[in-house]
Amino acid sequence: MEKTSRALGFSRAKGYDLVRRGAFPCRVLRSGRTTRVVTASLLHVLESGEPEYNGARAERRTPS
Repeated sequence: MEKTSRALGFSRAKGYDLVRRGAFPCRVLRSGRTTRVVTASLLHVLESGEPEYNGARAERRTPS
């Protein structure tokens, strides 16, 4: 998580805050207290510059 946050230009603390709020620009997998960034998602974000949020979080924010 620390290296990913650094690659995206923000601190580790900011990265965890964005994950908690569902606003981290890459897909993440959370299992208990462990947070993992999906490598393919990180590469997509770094190459395209477009965020790729978790599907579950995006569905909650999209009005029906």
